[in-house]
Amino acid sequence: MARRGPAVNLDALKRLFSGPRTPAAAWELYRAAVAAARRPAVMLALGVPDTLDGRFELVTLHVALLLRRVQRAPALEGLGQGLVDLFVADMDQSLREMGAGDLSVGKKVRRMASAFYGRLDAYSDGLDRGGDLAAAAERNLYGTLEPAPGQAERAAAYIRAVEAALAVQEDAALAAGEAHFPDAPPC
Repeated sequence: MARRGPAVNLDALKRLFSGPRTPAAAWELYRAAVAAARRPAVMLALGVPDTLDGRFELVTLHVALLLRRVQRAPALEGLGQGLVDLFVADMDQSLREMGAGDLSVGKKVRRMASAFYGRLDAYSDGLDRGGDLAAAAERNLYGTLEPAPGQAERAAAYIRAVEAALAVQEDAALAAGEAHFPDAPPC
């Protein structure tokens, strides 16, 4: 019988070769953003389909808006990168759980990360630079679906409400991993 070497502990290797650990607060903030994105009332109110694409879009939206808030506060340095790292790791894990092959996961995750930054820019354009936020919401949240009349505008109003709710939250609370998202708009 051939002798086998010692078992490799992949978690230990990841810790050994990975960079600085993600701050605990970033984990909590990411969980809060995902929980807000997964609320059925938000999907229903905005008319975003409960599909893989719809869930991706809502998680992307909530994480992007939280990232915008965190990046505005010098006291929260490091949390923004932690949020992005967790988003990418979550997408990687999700793809693997859905059975994507190891060779294709990296390419798909890169596309998802690129989509995240594209949406972050589109929402920032609508919020900061006078761009059409409803058009950005329609393009991203609904994809190839035709939203019902007024849904894109309702989504834009929700995006503004989330932005405003995050803006008034204390840096200390965010640094402790506490983020609160507003309720879904009425249908």
